[in-house]
Amino acid sequence: MALIRKRRLTEQQQRRIKKQQQTRQEELDTSSDLEGLVVQHYGRQLEVQALSIPNPHPEPPVVAEGEPEPFWKPIELGSIWRCHTRTNLEMLVTGDRVKWQADPNTGLGIITAIHPRRSLLTRPDRYHKVKPVAANISLIVIVFAVLPDPAPSLIDRYLVACEDANIPALLVLNKSDLLKEQDPILSMLDEYQALGYETLICHAKGDLSALKARLDNETVAFVGQSGVGKSSLINAIIPEAEQKTNIISENSALGQHTTTSTRLITFGENGALIDSPGIREFGLWHLDAEKVRHGFPEIDTQLGQCQFRNCTHTHEKNCGLKTAVQNGEILPRRLESYLRLLDEIQEAQQKS
Repeated sequence: MALIRKRRLTEQQQRRIKKQQQTRQEELDTSSDLEGLVVQHYGRQLEVQALSIPNPHPEPPVVAEGEPEPFWKPIELGSIWRCHTRTNLEMLVTGDRVKWQADPNTGLGIITAIHPRRSLLTRPDRYHKVKPVAANISLIVIVFAVLPDPAPSLIDRYLVACEDANIPALLVLNKSDLLKEQDPILSMLDEYQALGYETLICHAKGDLSALKARLDNETVAFVGQSGVGKSSLINAIIPEAEQKTNIISENSALGQHTTTSTRLITFGENGALIDSPGIREFGLWHLDAEKVRHGFPEIDTQLGQCQFRNCTHTHEKNCGLKTAVQNGEILPRRLESYLRLLDEIQEAQQKS
């Protein structure tokens, strides 16, 4: 029985093969590339909004008399095209600025390149792998409401994610028409404002002029617990968006998931809104303890004041963080959120 040996390639041969593969990837003519914006993701396909048009514009085919009219889609500013991507491109997300080519004969396009991202919002999936959510965001609007009951720990998670992505956050209390006098949620909002976070109160059927003014010229991601009214706010700001909304379940009082994919909707002259799927939990297992610490600025400034270097901030004497809580410098629930996140990270590291 003859042995078949695998041929070992020299370094020169390996370089030649790599160069040939790269050349094949670059064979696509980029002279007709257009500027585009990814507005929605559909698995292997994406919707791209045309931000430029070719010059000269391709001419539609000449149809002889008696022949059927062939399909033809003109390339117009703002038109939406379903596109594939080149195989050598990284994973694209809503908000990406890209170069692409259009085929008016089929109404389809191909994305050839991606512009450098100014920011990228990510979150880990159920397998603890980091999943990109949206790109080039300049403001994250964290929406919570009177109903369903707000989850401060979830808000804290979003704020940590904002800090990690270096994207400013705006806390929006929605459904203000359901507020009662001296509602505890107002105290919670004041607490975040005292920590230096920007806040705003509104409801979808009320005056949204302040919110609209804040969102002008921004690329905004709306995040928050399901059922807090993210889509309702977007519908009120941009009626033509026609975002699907749902009604809070009377039995569970939990929000029903309505948005199924991250979608970008242009707003004003230079702004855009991004509505992402509602989630009840926002895991941060992919972050380390230092990044989580930066997401709690009032805790970050107090660290290092404990008697023991390996202080767990739970039972030790002379704990700087516990002392800060007693002195009113750190909110008990914020310290609880911080420690819970550290436990999640440690548990994830032990499993991996």
